[in-house]
Amino acid sequence: VQLQASGGGLVQPGDSLRLSCAASGRAFSGYNMGWFRQAPGKEREFVAAIRRSANRVYYADSVKGRFTISADNAKNTVFLQMNSLKPEDTAVYYCTARLIWNVQYYNPAQYDNWGQGTLVTVSS
Repeated sequence: VQLQASGGGLVQPGDSLRLSCAASGRAFSGYNMGWFRQAPGKEREFVAAIRRSANRVYYADSVKGRFTISADNAKNTVFLQMNSLKPEDTAVYYCTARLIWNVQYYNPAQYDNWGQGTLVTVSS
């Protein structure tokens, strides 16, 4: 599956933003999807994931209650709704996909399908 992320931009603290990740391929609904982010000089870190078979979602503690991951199978798209944005959310956001669920869903090394990334900047 090929992934194309979009929706990033410059926003102020407290604002909202919705990222989209469009996927190619007819088996989209079978892929477990995730969002990671990477700030300058830092490691890529887990943000959120959807486990398809269990219909469960997972979030990093730092975004729990503020971010929501969802998927639209008809549009082959996964979304990341980000509310109450903070300056520390500034990063390049990447979507990723994995066919077989892995218990280390938070580990970027477990994924080999990545989109190109979209930059989110939160600044006043």
